[in-house]
Amino acid sequence: MRITMITGAVLLVMAAAAARAETPVERGAYLVGSILTCNNCHTPRGPNGPQFDKLLSGGDVFDTPGFTVSASNITPDKEAGIGAWSDDEIKQTLRTGIRPNGIPLAPVMPTIFYGAFSEADLSAVVAYLRSVPANPNKVPSPVYRASFPHVPYPGAEKPMADSGTPAERGRYLATIGHCMDCHTPMVRGVQDFATKAGVGGREFSGPFGKSISANITSDPEKGIGKLTDAQIKTAITQGIAPDGHRLLPPMGYAYYAKMTPADLDALVAWLRTLPPNS
Repeated sequence: MRITMITGAVLLVMAAAAARAETPVERGAYLVGSILTCNNCHTPRGPNGPQFDKLLSGGDVFDTPGFTVSASNITPDKEAGIGAWSDDEIKQTLRTGIRPNGIPLAPVMPTIFYGAFSEADLSAVVAYLRSVPANPNKVPSPVYRASFPHVPYPGAEKPMADSGTPAERGRYLATIGHCMDCHTPMVRGVQDFATKAGVGGREFSGPFGKSISANITSDPEKGIGKLTDAQIKTAITQGIAPDGHRLLPPMGYAYYAKMTPADLDALVAWLRTLPPNS
């Protein structure tokens, strides 16, 4: 009888866990709405912030000496969005930076990091994109004035495992979340991942004014080496520095605030592993 009762209890626990398991669409919604910060560029911005009634229908315009592009409509609309693309075409575009029609994505889209996606997570992102409302908003075609090589971020040449120690999981999240895209300075037009990864210094301009990305290495003076875990999490999720001043975009604080406590812990654990560098 005792064994039967224990077995029954275990089965109930397993059933409850299965009931709580994420579906691919739920997992994709979580990733897109948090660490990937897709809405930061792909959802139109109004005077009061992102216009979620126009979710992922095309957003920011990026005008640089090398290109002028608008963030794509990535809803399932068959004409203006990606509704006519197959799942494999969406995945290949994210991994290679080349659309099915052969036209490249501008380097402002951080596809050099997306080779790290686990197959399960990439499939979940596609499943979620299929689920959002189709929107007919048509964005302008990209204009390129230079060519841009697609060189994967070190470690993102192939899928990473979303498992292991907290620091290993944090490395995976930070890679698909393209943290080093903004937090690594440019040298002759490309990020210097080899010697300056994480030291910050990139300048960004927008409605918020001008901001400079922070040094996120463990350097105790220039970086975050002296900060507590709680201070780092507050900076990431609330945009508030340890001295209380408000940090500026384009860091997607509101989206990072949606990360689970376990994922935030993993991200901080990974940040602690970055060698001090200034």
